[in-house]
Amino acid sequence: MSELDIFSLKESVLVYLDRSGGLKKLSEDCKQYNDQQQEGAVYRFCICVNPSDVIEVDAELGDFVLHEPLTATKLFQSVCYLAIKTLMLLDEIQTENQINIILRLTHLPPFPEYTLDLCTFPRGNVLLKPVFVEGLVIALTRVTKYTQGARFLCMNEACTCSTGYHHIRVHAPGATESATVRNDFSCNVCHSQMKEDLKLRVLGDKQLVKLVPCKALDLFRGHQQTPLRYQSVTLFLRDELCNSMGIGQTYKVLGISHHLEHRGSPKVSATFLELHKTTACSPWRFSAIAAHCFGLEITPPGLYNSLKLCLLLSLVQTTSDLKEMFHSLDILVCTNDFLILDRLMTYSLGLARRGVRHQSSGEMFASLSRDEHGAGTADIHAGSALLATGGICMLGELSCYKKDKLEAVQTVLEGRTVSVFIPGKKYGEDADQQLSFPLRCSFWALIDTADPSRRSNRTDWSVQIKLADAFGLVIQCRDVGEQGLCHTAHTLQQAVQPAASLYSSCMTFSTQDYQELVAQAQMLQVELSPGAEKIIHGYYMASRRVRTQSQGVKMSVASIRLLISLAEAHCKLSLRTQVLEEDAVIAVLLCENSVILKHGASPLVLPPDAVFPCDVADLDSLHKRDLILDELHQNILRFIYAYAPGANSYITEE
Repeated sequence: MSELDIFSLKESVLVYLDRSGGLKKLSEDCKQYNDQQQEGAVYRFCICVNPSDVIEVDAELGDFVLHEPLTATKLFQSVCYLAIKTLMLLDEIQTENQINIILRLTHLPPFPEYTLDLCTFPRGNVLLKPVFVEGLVIALTRVTKYTQGARFLCMNEACTCSTGYHHIRVHAPGATESATVRNDFSCNVCHSQMKEDLKLRVLGDKQLVKLVPCKALDLFRGHQQTPLRYQSVTLFLRDELCNSMGIGQTYKVLGISHHLEHRGSPKVSATFLELHKTTACSPWRFSAIAAHCFGLEITPPGLYNSLKLCLLLSLVQTTSDLKEMFHSLDILVCTNDFLILDRLMTYSLGLARRGVRHQSSGEMFASLSRDEHGAGTADIHAGSALLATGGICMLGELSCYKKDKLEAVQTVLEGRTVSVFIPGKKYGEDADQQLSFPLRCSFWALIDTADPSRRSNRTDWSVQIKLADAFGLVIQCRDVGEQGLCHTAHTLQQAVQPAASLYSSCMTFSTQDYQELVAQAQMLQVELSPGAEKIIHGYYMASRRVRTQSQGVKMSVASIRLLISLAEAHCKLSLRTQVLEEDAVIAVLLCENSVILKHGASPLVLPPDAVFPCDVADLDSLHKRDLILDELHQNILRFIYAYAPGANSYITEE
C-alpha cells in the first residue's frame, strides 16, 4: 500500500472519528489520565466503531475494519496519536507505540460469513476477523492479571534506546503473555539485550470462558441417544469485560460479550385457546384439564394428576431472564412405582426451556481443573445444576446418592448458592479462595418407597427425611391399585395407536401444544390481588402458630416464597395476569399436603389428594370438583380466622 493510500485512509479515519464523536471521547479519556497524574508506559483507549458508518465514509477503510482489524487498529492508533499531540491532550505520551487502541465494533453485517458456527468450526487456520459466536458457558476461570503493555530499555547505556519509549510492547489479540514480556528481547539499534522497566508495567484483568454450542443441551436431557460430541471453544475476556459472563448462560459474542436472551413470541394452540374459552366460568378448570390430559405418551388420563399439575407449575416458573427473580419450585416425589414416574418426569423435562438430567457419576454443582492454556489458574466447570440455569435439574432416585451428596444437595437447596473452594497453593495463588455462584434452577427428585432394603444399602433414610424439608413440594404418589391394569393396557395400546386417540373423554393435546402453552405462560407478568395476598399471609401465620405450638416445627420464611410461587404459577398456567384467591387456594392445598407428609396433620383437615379430590373426566365431575374446592376455600378461611393473629382485621368470616 502506497504512502498516498495510507494518508487517504488516515484522513477517512479522522473524518469518521469527528462525525461519530470519537475525538470527543478521546479527549475525555485523556483528561482522566491527566487527573490520575500517574506515568505509564501504555495508555489504553476504547473506540466504538460502527462498520456501516465507516463504509459510508470510506469503503476501503470499512473493508479493513471487517476483514483486517489489526491493520485498521494501526490506522486508528496513528490518527489518535497525531490528534493527542496536535491538541496537546496528554503530555506524557512521547511515541506512537504508547497508544493502545481497542476497536469495539457495535455490530457486524448479517451475513453467514460473519457467523462462526461452533458445530462446524473450521479445523484449519482461521483469518483474524470479527465474527459472531453463540454458545453456552460451561466453564470459566477466576479473574487474573495480564500485561497490557511494558517498556523495555537497552542495557547498552551508549545506545539511544537506553532511555525514552522506543521499545514498547503491547498485548495483541491472540498473543500469549510471553509474547509481551520476556527476557530475551534485543535492541533494534545495537542488538544488545533489553531489560524491562518494571515500574512502568501496565496490568489488566483477564478471564477465560469456555463455550459449547447451544445444541449440546439436548445431550443433557438424558433420554436422547446420539453419537454427536461437541467441542468447547475458549474465549478470553479482558479488562472491563471480565465477570460479564455467567456460568450456565448462553451468549452471543462479537469481540466483546453480549448476553443473548431467547425470548420468542410463542402462540398457544387453537385447541388450548378453545379450552380456555369454554372453561372461563371457573378459575380452576383449565389447569385441571391441562394436567388431566398431560403426558398421555406415558400414563393414562387421570393418573397422578396432582403430580402432573405440579410439574407443569414448576415448568411455568422457569425463566432465563437474569433481571427477573427466580421463584424455584422444587419437587420431591415419594412413590412405589418408580419406573413410571421417572418416565413421566423425564418426558416433562423435555418441555423445559433448559432441562438437565443429572447422572449420579457426574458432577452435580461445580468442579475444578487446571487451566490448559497456560494461565496458571483453575478452570471452574459447571455441574448439572449450573448447566440447568433458568430451567430444571432432574436428580432422579435419591437412593443412588451417598450421604455426603445428599447433604450437599440440602445445603444448596437451603442457600440457593453453589460454593467452590480453590486451594491457593495448588493453583499458583498465595491464598485460598472461595467463590459462590447463584443457583437459578428447580430440582426434581424421587424417593422409591417400594424397596427399603435397596435404599438402606447406599444412604441413611434419616438423611432423606431431612432433605425432604429442603424441597418445596413433597408429593406422595400412592399405589394406583385397580388403575394399574389401566396403565398396562395404556402401555400396550400405545404401541399400536397414539395415546390421545384412546380416550374419548380426553381432549387431544400434542407435546408441541404443551410446549407452546408453557412457553406462553412463562412470559406472563402477574401480580398478586389483595385477596390472594391475604390468604397466603393468613395461612402462613396460622400454620406457623399451630405447628410451633403442637408439633414444635417452625415454618420458615421459605414457605411464603413457596406459596407465592405456586399461586403465581397456577395463575400463569391458567393464562391470567392477576393472581386470584382461587390461585392462592391451590397453592395452600398443595403446600399443606406437602407439610402433612413431612410433619403430620393440623386442624386444617384436608383429603389425601385435596387438589384433585375427584375425577375430572367430564363436565359433571369438573362441577363436583369446583364445589369441593369452594368448600375447601371456606375451610382455609376458617382456619386462618381461628389461628392467625389479627386475622379478623383482614378476613371476613363467611
